[in-house]
Amino acid sequence: MSDVEEAITRAHHDEWARVVASLTRRFGDLDIAEEAAAEAFAAAVQRWPADGVPPNPGAWLTTTANRKAIDRLRRENKRDDKHRQARMVYDDGPPGPVGAIDDDRLRLIFTCCHPALAMQTRLALTLRLVGGLTVPEIARAYLVAETAVERRITRAKAKIKAARIPYRVPSVEDLPARVSGVLAVLFLVFNEGYLATGPDADPVRHDLTAEAIRLTRLIRVLLPEDGEVAGLLALMLLTEARRTARVSAGGELVALDEQDRGAWDAALIAEGHRLVRERLAAAAAGEAPGRYQILAAINAVHTSARDIRDTDWSQVLALYDQLVRLDPSPIIALNRAIAVAELDGPQVALAAVDRLGDRLAGYHAYHATRADLLRRLGHSRQSRAAYDQAIALAGNTAETAYLTRRRDQLR
Repeated sequence: MSDVEEAITRAHHDEWARVVASLTRRFGDLDIAEEAAAEAFAAAVQRWPADGVPPNPGAWLTTTANRKAIDRLRRENKRDDKHRQARMVYDDGPPGPVGAIDDDRLRLIFTCCHPALAMQTRLALTLRLVGGLTVPEIARAYLVAETAVERRITRAKAKIKAARIPYRVPSVEDLPARVSGVLAVLFLVFNEGYLATGPDADPVRHDLTAEAIRLTRLIRVLLPEDGEVAGLLALMLLTEARRTARVSAGGELVALDEQDRGAWDAALIAEGHRLVRERLAAAAAGEAPGRYQILAAINAVHTSARDIRDTDWSQVLALYDQLVRLDPSPIIALNRAIAVAELDGPQVALAAVDRLGDRLAGYHAYHATRADLLRRLGHSRQSRAAYDQAIALAGNTAETAYLTRRRDQLR
């Protein structure tokens, strides 16, 4: 990849959401914002190789996208609302009130995550507009057809326009009812960055994890006493702290037990641990912890151990037991089984994992977990078959490389 191509790719990762959010604020239309942003990046592909990368790529993209949007509105000047749109085009006056925090992308995510939209629709729209993922990437991540993703996004935009859903951070009174849906989507955006599913994407997309953390920090400013906001932020920080140790120089995923713990980000871990301690104190005072707080506590146990052998697996299992009662999903049960293997052995864990087969047959981590347990039990042929299934389902390049090496090490 040339330097210019790398610059365009980096600009797309870093600037997509900012450009879309800025255009949405000015023109009040998600379709116009997305299409103009896409045209600006297409223009960069054409012009930057010849003209060179501009000194400020983000400003260049924003200016170009604004011009593209204005050109589109001029071409469509026969629409019924042409006068209103013309006023938007030439209105350089100060914007009206936008909420407690003046951040375009935070307003964009609250728009995408409006409760009038179904959760899967909110997720698809947020990944597209805030995360900058393509429709094929979203479809691969959630095992649905590309046409289904396209329909969800199209219908969501139409509903936002028809219902006149405002582009703003909700009022303080409305925030508690709205925030749980936003946190769920931010968690999924973070996970996509943590283990990117696109075959041509970087295995870890720091632009997505960093943006999810940034937005969660802003929501914590809005709701400083909300335990789940603090829990999600702690969970993201403790996960992000391990980012540089998760992929080898050769592009292979590095499992937790093989990571160089000295390469973990000590400042992020300290901040995450502080948040977890705050939530534990609240739980001791009688405030029941939510899903994100328990997940953060599990990650705090892992990041407290100087070596994998020092991990307090009994505490991890106790936290998973608490989480299963709150969220009895098969994926939580699968992760719990990994802790069971460390305490009660792989045979007991394998029996628990096999009971999840009907619900997780299409999930690569289910087959990868089975493969590892079968390997530990000496069942090489069965382990190889499970690795084959995991490799076929995994979308992350680094994870595929790791699973392939583990399979090929079997006798």
